[in-house]
Amino acid sequence: MSLLEIRKEIKKQANPKQAVILQRFFKTGKGEYGEGDIFYGIKVPVQRTIAKRFKDLAFEDLKVLISAKVHEERLVAAFILVDQYKRSDEKKKKIVFDFYLKNRKGINNWDLVDLSAPKIVGAYLIDKEKDLLYKFAVSKDLWEKRIAIISTQTFIREHFFEDTLNISEILLQDKHDLIHKAVGWMLREVGNRDLETEEEFLKKHYKTMPRTMLRYAIEKFPEQKRIAYLRGKI
Repeated sequence: MSLLEIRKEIKKQANPKQAVILQRFFKTGKGEYGEGDIFYGIKVPVQRTIAKRFKDLAFEDLKVLISAKVHEERLVAAFILVDQYKRSDEKKKKIVFDFYLKNRKGINNWDLVDLSAPKIVGAYLIDKEKDLLYKFAVSKDLWEKRIAIISTQTFIREHFFEDTLNISEILLQDKHDLIHKAVGWMLREVGNRDLETEEEFLKKHYKTMPRTMLRYAIEKFPEQKRIAYLRGKI
């Protein structure tokens, strides 16, 4: 299976009307976070199906695909990398991880990060030093910061919360809404497994954290408690 074949298959699924909707949804206008991104308008399940068909695509082809101007080409490449990582032994996992990091400029929208970083970066680092995530957390690059926090979803699922909380603290005063949402989401994930740990963090920071971050973090709280947090009366 070749690069030419997979690109042909992706393009065959294009839906111009859906593409217009997605380009608005993913903020591709001038000055927006996805400025200049191009969409074919293909739904995610269809992209997953294509990725499965081309799951053994060579790295030289994946390198081209993950650097493509078309969003769906990059996402299909990310899905293939996730699958290759999952099927690999430890040596190959390291190769996939290194490839992903080297080509992370193609992981440049929130769906690309969210659907791949936990399953590659988080999965690889779960039993290793986490310095890379802390480096990304203080990066000037929006997507590196999102990779830093979203990758910890893998740790949360193993009931290991320290890095999520530490990185959340680093990102508390970040200016970007996509970081506010990501941090709030990961704090909520912590609370789904250990509410006491989440609330200990929130009680320390809820009065100063961005409102969107707080709303995401307390989304599943009982209504009375949620309102108390929002009104600053905890």
